[in-house]
Amino acid sequence: MKLEQRKEAFAKLGVFFKQFSNSKIEKTDNSEFNTLFFDAFKMQIERAQEFNGWFTKNNVLTAIESWSNALSIDNLNKWTSKYSFNENTEPKTVAIIMAGNIPLVGFHDLLCVLITGNKALVKLSSHDKHFLPLIVKYLEHYNPSFKNSVTFTQEKLTNFDAVIATGSNNTARYFEHYFGKYPNIIRKNRNSVAIITGKETNEELEALGEDIFLYFGLGCRSVSKLFVPKNYNFDLLFNALYKYNDIINYKKYENNYDYNKAVYLMSMFKILENGFVMLKEDSSYSSPIATVFYEHYDDFEILTKKLKAESEQIQCIASNENVVDFVKFGKTQHPKLWNYADNVDTIEFLTKSSDFF
Repeated sequence: MKLEQRKEAFAKLGVFFKQFSNSKIEKTDNSEFNTLFFDAFKMQIERAQEFNGWFTKNNVLTAIESWSNALSIDNLNKWTSKYSFNENTEPKTVAIIMAGNIPLVGFHDLLCVLITGNKALVKLSSHDKHFLPLIVKYLEHYNPSFKNSVTFTQEKLTNFDAVIATGSNNTARYFEHYFGKYPNIIRKNRNSVAIITGKETNEELEALGEDIFLYFGLGCRSVSKLFVPKNYNFDLLFNALYKYNDIINYKKYENNYDYNKAVYLMSMFKILENGFVMLKEDSSYSSPIATVFYEHYDDFEILTKKLKAESEQIQCIASNENVVDFVKFGKTQHPKLWNYADNVDTIEFLTKSSDFF
C-alpha cells in the first residue's frame, strides 16, 4: 500500500468523523459501509462514560470533531510533504503503549506508525480501550491492505523493533529499563501553561477557559498553570470563566473540587475561588483537578527564558502575545498533525530509525 493510499484512507476517516459533533450526530451517507460503522461509533459514544467516568459525551465528541478537522487531505499532504518515505523497505513493528487520560489520546501515535507504512503492536490503556479498535476496523474495511497492520494486546510485549510509550514520570523509569535497548520515544508528565499580560479581552479570557476546562483539565495540553503580572486583577479572569460554571455539576469534578478545597483550607493555604475552580499560588506546573496554579512575573522576556529553560516540563504555552511556538488562547486542545507530543517528531523518528531497526 502506497503513501497516497494511506493518506486517502485517513482522509476518508476524517470525513466519517464529521458525522459526530457536539452540535449534532447525523448520518450523511446511507451506504452499507457507513451504516455499519456509524451505528457502532454512535453506540460507543453513548456508552463511553460507562467505561470511563471522565469520558463524557461532550468530551468524546469534542475529540472526534477535532480529529475530523485535522484529517483533511490538505492537512495530510502538508504534514507528510516534509518527510522522505522509503516505500521499498520492509514494514517494522512499533510497540505503542498508550495513555488513557483523554479520549483518543493515543490515536496520533497509531496514525504516525501507519502513515509511515509500519505495523503497530498496541497496548491500550484500560481507560480508553474501545474507540481505537473500532477505528482500525474502519480502516481495514475501507482498505483491506491495513489488515494485519495493527495488533492489540494486553500481554507482555514481544517481537517488535521500536517503542513509543506514554506514561507518568514513574512509569517512564520502568519503560526506560525495559525498552532502553530499542529505538524509542518515552514520554513523561508534562503540563501546559498560559501567560496573561493583563491586556486580554473578555473573549480571549473566555477562550483560555476552554484550554483550562476541556477534558476536565486532564490532558497534557490542558492549561494547569498561569503566569500573571504583579497586581493582576483576578476578577477579570473569574468573570470570563463564569461561562464554564456548569462543570461543577459533574459529580466527579465536584468531588475533586470539594476534596482539594478542604485540603487547602486545613493546610492554611491561601486560595482564590469562585465556586467551581480554585487558583493557588504555587511554583509547580502540575495542579490537581479543579485547581489552577499561578505565579507572578515582572518581565515578559525573563519569563519566556525561564519557560524555555524548563521546557522539558511543559507541553505548550498559551498566550495571545505574538511569539513563535506560542499557542493562541482556545487552541491548546486542538493540535495540528505536525504538533508532536513533547516536541519529539514522531515521523522523523520512524523514518530515520529504520536505519538501525
